Amino acid sequence: MVKIKKTVEELDPYVPGRSNADLARVYGLDPADIIRMGSNENPLGPSSLAIQAINKNLHLINTYPESNIDDLKDQIASYAGVNPNEVIVGGDGADEILDVLAKTLIEPGDEYIVHPPSYMYYEFTFSVYGAVPVYARWDVEGNCLDVDSVLEAITPKTKVVFLCTPNNPTGGLIAKKDIKTILESTDALVVVDEAYWEFSGVNNLELLEEYDNLFILRTFSKVMGLAGMRIGYGIGQKEFIEYMHRVKPVFSLIKLSYIAASATLSDPEYIKESTRLSIDSREFLYDEMSKFPELKVFKSFANYILVDIRNTGMNSKKITVKLMENGIIVRDCSSFRGLDDYWIRVSVATMEEDIKFINVLKSILG
Repeated sequence: MVKIKKTVEELDPYVPGRSNADLARVYGLDPADIIRMGSNENPLGPSSLAIQAINKNLHLINTYPESNIDDLKDQIASYAGVNPNEVIVGGDGADEILDVLAKTLIEPGDEYIVHPPSYMYYEFTFSVYGAVPVYARWDVEGNCLDVDSVLEAITPKTKVVFLCTPNNPTGGLIAKKDIKTILESTDALVVVDEAYWEFSGVNNLELLEEYDNLFILRTFSKVMGLAGMRIGYGIGQKEFIEYMHRVKPVFSLIKLSYIAASATLSDPEYIKESTRLSIDSREFLYDEMSKFPELKVFKSFANYILVDIRNTGMNSKKITVKLMENGIIVRDCSSFRGLDDYWIRVSVATMEEDIKFINVLKSILG
């Protein structure tokens, strides 16, 4: 067998959510009846304008994507309230932006800081390039960042500090004053992942004017309802964005994704309704799950809720299997660094689906 790169050999595989087809095959279910509450997807579906635009342009899939997407950058900049030259757009969601960041910054042996439990793809991306993870701490019980643990983890080798707010999978926010403290404590790039910022109403864009080592990561997969189109974007200093473009694939954003993103940004009413529906679902699920004495439910500012299930007498694998047998997918969080085998994450759904989930949960917990 060919010799595999050492960092790849040592890397644990990423554990994605279960697909409808997989679940239907294993449990003998109708895929159309399965409720997806495990992948933080948008229950409203995509914008009707995005669907119309895709249908109108299907005949173009034999041609290469646009290499100049200045018009989309203009739209994103207008939406975010920044300058277009501070924006970089990529395919494969925000994950490609992470890959470009690693290509731009990382030399083997460089360190990066993460605060488990958090989004695991930071590690999957950066470790492949020979970067060394240094672990700070998210205080799960308090659902807040242990800022001192981040400051203590900073060394001269630190190249990047990842801060996820709202944090995935806990749903907690990082206070702006804490982000400023970290920015002022290092010359490393501080990447603030705001994939779910619309559900919290809190962002950190104004800090870009004050700190040249801040980079903000965002996605079209959540409130924009385009997870299947894989569109992400980053916001940072103009000079740094220019360096990123040197190593970014030219045609990474496929033509239909580009068209769908542009159409969605042209539909502010959809974005407003998408945000409202997800927040309503989140608050309903929080209130209803909090009524179960066996569950410890954590307040969330995202479109998902973290739940401690250890008092149910079941672990996360057992309870997720029971839910899947009833056609409901939630996330088993045992694969998250920093969590044990007694945590699940429940994503928002339509109100009808939420009610079904609560009823199934009642039957499981007796």
